[in-house]
Amino acid sequence: MSESSRDRRGVLAEEASFRGEPVQLLTPDGRRRSHPDVVVGMDDGEILAAYRDMVLVRRFDEEATALQRQGELGLWVSSLGQEATQVATARALRSQDVVFPTYREHGIAWCRGIDPVAVLGPFRGISHGGWDPREHGVHLYTLVIGAQTLHATGYAMGVQRDGAVGTGDPTRDTAVLAYFGDGASSEGDVSEALGHAAVFNAPVVFVCQNNQWAISVPAERQSRVPLHRRSQGFGFPGLRVDGNDLLAVHAVTTAALDRARAGDGPTLIEAFTYRMAAHTTSDDPTRYRSEAEVEQWRGRDPVARVERYLVDRGLADEDSLAAVRAEGDALAERIRRECTALPDPDPETMFEHVYRDPHPLVAEERSWFAAYRASFLDDEVGG
Repeated sequence: MSESSRDRRGVLAEEASFRGEPVQLLTPDGRRRSHPDVVVGMDDGEILAAYRDMVLVRRFDEEATALQRQGELGLWVSSLGQEATQVATARALRSQDVVFPTYREHGIAWCRGIDPVAVLGPFRGISHGGWDPREHGVHLYTLVIGAQTLHATGYAMGVQRDGAVGTGDPTRDTAVLAYFGDGASSEGDVSEALGHAAVFNAPVVFVCQNNQWAISVPAERQSRVPLHRRSQGFGFPGLRVDGNDLLAVHAVTTAALDRARAGDGPTLIEAFTYRMAAHTTSDDPTRYRSEAEVEQWRGRDPVARVERYLVDRGLADEDSLAAVRAEGDALAERIRRECTALPDPDPETMFEHVYRDPHPLVAEERSWFAAYRASFLDDEVGG
């Protein structure tokens, strides 16, 4: 293992080294700042590429919201305001790493090569998930709050048993990344996952996207201590990072993933961010939070923060920024066209993939259902 990798893992050795403050490397006005324990791990080219990801993910999110409002989706869960956390953590992954998302990780899906149209399938009601988890290293969205943290921990324990951790081979050693929200931190599944990950020293990194609101319940009603301190009780490192800071999130996630791959166990990262939109399109956030609060966080916009940095450094100008926005508009147009053209599934597909191998009971049920459907056609013909 390289010396730099060891240094990054050492950053997480003592939570006290973070002095209780969120790790921040890029201020809201786009200025770089130093940190006594953390250094930027992205070069200018990587920051430009990540900025593009953030803009395109936000444009996708905006278009999906519009599609729902126009009746093309049954529901949509916005990631507006959380782009930095998602893009930064995704860009810290290696190809062999595996992700367990909730239902809001559209930035993760994008960065791992999943077509946004496939993400829309479950929200349009035509599939339970539109991609192959093995191909992309991203499991399907999980609507059961907190359940994915158990799945991630179990998978990480399997990685250990496969001998794919702590070998020193950067193409083999594998880490698992699990996402959950501040509200999910109150679920028993999350506590069980943290406990098992600690006891078995599993190579899993937990990323809590603390967007301040578990639907209508504020974060301070979820816990009497900062959420990252939960890890202390289980015996592994935890830290809070400015979740709207692309550079800081990438740096601490890289360190945590290196630590997991090396066999040093789990880490809890609390990404302190904000949900700028409603919890879902069925929610009305004006009933429980003030416009003044939203406006305050709007000044910390993660996309605008990186944009200011790029312009100040001479890495982007209005023409290049406009080109990225135009790319986003073209993406949105494709998403709309392909989403509205998605065909309804054949009802008999519900019997597929129930078991890995053919099952006689499923075959019997499918045969009955086919005959039942055909009876309606017979009635129409006879009538």
